[in-house]
Amino acid sequence: MTDSLVQILLFAALATAVVVGWMLTVASLPGTWLILVSAGLYAWLSPDGSRWDISLETLAVLLALAILGEVLETLSAAAGVKKLGGSRRSALLAIVGSVIGAFFFTGLIPIPIVGTVIGACVGALGGAILGELWKGREVDQALKVGNAAMWGRLVGSLVKICVASMMAAVAMCSAVLH
Repeated sequence: MTDSLVQILLFAALATAVVVGWMLTVASLPGTWLILVSAGLYAWLSPDGSRWDISLETLAVLLALAILGEVLETLSAAAGVKKLGGSRRSALLAIVGSVIGAFFFTGLIPIPIVGTVIGACVGALGGAILGELWKGREVDQALKVGNAAMWGRLVGSLVKICVASMMAAVAMCSAVLH
């Protein structure tokens, strides 16, 4: 009886952590890593022989998804810059600008998720424009490259939310269907 209660409590904790991790990802915070760590802790703490368990293979899949989400989100703004022929400096500044923008806009806009996403996009826009102007490009070209960086960052955020959703589904289904 106590093993069943422990397993139910562990599962409830996993479900809570997965939901919080997904919400953090929506807010442009490292929620995918919370999902991965929570699944790992759940696998480690689950009683031996439990029918609700998460395998090492599942943890490897979750790790691969977390890395993929980070790479796609980080490089998306830079990909937008490169697509329009922007400089490497602009691509790097778009990445840095998106991090800075997400940090500062989260506090400025009272709706946290909206503030973070808008801040990241505006930061990517500003970073790319700054990089292009610093490189000596015309304002019109700098605005086009900045716009591409902004849309790239938005797409990257949406892709990472999809990855977090996949991770949540894999973790929960693995725990229940193992």
